[in-house]
Amino acid sequence: MSGVRVAPPVQIITEMRKVVNYLKESYNELVHKVTWPTWKDLQSSALVVMIASLIFALIVFAMDTSFQKILEGIYKLV
Repeated sequence: MSGVRVAPPVQIITEMRKVVNYLKESYNELVHKVTWPTWKDLQSSALVVMIASLIFALIVFAMDTSFQKILEGIYKLV
């Protein structure tokens, strides 16, 4: 013997049943228990995310420009 251990068929079948059961329960939960947002809710949420991203980008741009001007002023003095 080469020392390789093979899982018994019963153990493999048991593991496969666990996976199948997990998939069935996951599907059941997604279809019957999860409350999905409406199309209008999704649109309003997307709008909020876009506006917040734009504001954040503008703040970062302003900080970057400010630091650039400050450092240019410091290096001109040196």
